[in-house]
Amino acid sequence: MSKYILVCLPCLNEYENLPKLLRYFKDQTYRNFKLFICINQPDDWWDNPDKIVQCLDNERSLAYLNSLNDIDIHIIDKSSRGKGWTGKKRGVGWARKLIMDEAANQGSADDILVSVDADTEYPYTYFQSLIDIFKAGQLFSAHSNPYYHQLTGRLAEDQAILRYEIYMRIYAINMILIDNPYAFSAVGSAMACSVSQYQKMGGISPKSSGEDFYFLQHMRKNAPLSQYNEVRVYPQARFSDRVNFGTGPAMIKGNSGDWSSYPFYIPELFLKIKETFYGFQQLYERDIELPMSNFLKEQLKKETLWEALRKNHKTNTKFVRACTELVDGLRILQFLKESHAKYSLGDLEDLKLNLFYFAKKDEDFHHFLIGFGDLRQVFSFEKMSKLRDELTKLEYKYRMNRSIA
Repeated sequence: MSKYILVCLPCLNEYENLPKLLRYFKDQTYRNFKLFICINQPDDWWDNPDKIVQCLDNERSLAYLNSLNDIDIHIIDKSSRGKGWTGKKRGVGWARKLIMDEAANQGSADDILVSVDADTEYPYTYFQSLIDIFKAGQLFSAHSNPYYHQLTGRLAEDQAILRYEIYMRIYAINMILIDNPYAFSAVGSAMACSVSQYQKMGGISPKSSGEDFYFLQHMRKNAPLSQYNEVRVYPQARFSDRVNFGTGPAMIKGNSGDWSSYPFYIPELFLKIKETFYGFQQLYERDIELPMSNFLKEQLKKETLWEALRKNHKTNTKFVRACTELVDGLRILQFLKESHAKYSLGDLEDLKLNLFYFAKKDEDFHHFLIGFGDLRQVFSFEKMSKLRDELTKLEYKYRMNRSIA
């Protein structure tokens, strides 16, 4: 029997997006799929005048979905009065967990859980492309699909998403260039894994924000990620404060002129990370000072970082793996954030350092940069649009060469 694609959709205030989204699903060339939707919001929103619009939108979504009979839909109602989130269990992380757990329980081991969002465009070959990727055998723990944000035609939103995506691309390319195991981009609307791998790893953690990042990091600690697909997905660019961090809040903050949380970390910092990871082999024999040592001592509140790992892991291979799991994607990001102020020359200069570094590494990017013109104008809409596309091409090339990593 053919595998099922188990589509997992958290939904809050998305009534306007649902008909178009369901059309994307109905138009898929691969027809063997089931849709799991969690319409969700905190229950106390019904008594909050500032939130009643979202409650009524969710109510309309439920009525619309219940009226459909031409698609296999499993609806989880966490929005009707008396059924919404209470206490600390609330937000997209809990919604995504609830749906994915339910889909996994109903699916078979080889079925594919596909995480989606209502504001994203899915080309009609997307499901088939995932089937083809997972056919190759379970050489990876999960799939992180290439993405490309849609522009809106509204200048403020488009400039904000271009700046944010350039930040994401530069981060990802630097991580790939140092061959780091956590070189992935976490996009909740572009993830997939088999039911068996999902259950083996204990499912997704219900974070209030960033659940996609923590999920992929958790899966990567078990096995490499699949990260290449010729079929991209296209998330929408929109100002949104429904989560604490991520694309929507980044755009809002950036639109006010504050990009301090999403800087262009310079290549030198990534090279320090690379040196630290290469030093794990030597650490098995003796303590040595690494570029991240002082940071890790402060973060972990330990003067002796590696002694316990040596005692618990009796071979070099197991010890290095333990070090790699300790210094994970979150630790790396914390190190970059802490180190940035000391090394930063300002947003423009930091960006230029990255672009010149990439040009040294890639001939095509070198030729692009020569013809790009005055970098002092790089934050104009036209320049950012061209740069986003070229960085996307460069990242895509690297991911194609290391499709599982």
